[in-house]
Amino acid sequence: MTTDKPARGRPRRFDPDQAIATAQSLFHARGYDDVSVADLTKAFGINPPSFYAAFGSKAQLYRRVLDRYALTGAIPLLEILGTSRPLAVSLAQVLEQAARAYAADPSATGCMVLEGTRCNDVEAREAACTFHVAAQDVIKNIIAERYPREADQLADYVSTTMAGLSASARHGQSLDRLLTTAQLASVALAHAIPAEM
Repeated sequence: MTTDKPARGRPRRFDPDQAIATAQSLFHARGYDDVSVADLTKAFGINPPSFYAAFGSKAQLYRRVLDRYALTGAIPLLEILGTSRPLAVSLAQVLEQAARAYAADPSATGCMVLEGTRCNDVEAREAACTFHVAAQDVIKNIIAERYPREADQLADYVSTTMAGLSASARHGQSLDRLLTTAQLASVALAHAIPAEM
C-alpha cells in the first residue's frame, strides 16, 4: 500500500513541472488576475520564498505556463493548416477545433492566451500578447502562401472569430452554440476565399 504522506521529518519533494501544470489549471480556470501567489504556493505545497526561488515571480511562472500551454492546450495551427486541403476547409477546422477546445473543460473555458491578453499585470499581458501575435502570424503566413492579397483580411477574420468564441465560451455559451458560430464563420470564409485552382 502506498501513501501520499511524506516520510516523517522529510518534506514532500517539490516538482516544478507538476507545479507548472497546476498553475496552468488555475490560470485557465480563474484568469491571471484572480490567482494570487498565496493561491499558487498553497496549491504547490510550498512557502513563498521557495516559490520565488523556483519561478522568480508570478509573471515569470505565467510565461512558463504559456510555454506549456502552447504544447498541450493550444490549437495545433501548423498541423491543421499545413496540409494540401483547400484553405477554406482547413480554416473551418481551425474554428471548429477552437470551439471544441474552448468549451472542453467547464471549469476552464476559453483560450488561456486570449484571456491573458486582457490581464492587469503588464509583464503577463505582454507575454500573452506575444503568444497571441505569434499565432496570428502563423495563420496569416500560411494564408499568404496561397492568397497573398487576401492574407491580412482573412487572418484578421479568423483571429477575431476565435477571440469571440473564446469570450463566448468564457461567458458560458454552450458547445453547440459555439460550433454553430464556427460553422457560420466558415461559410463566410468559403465565400471570401477565391476559388482554388
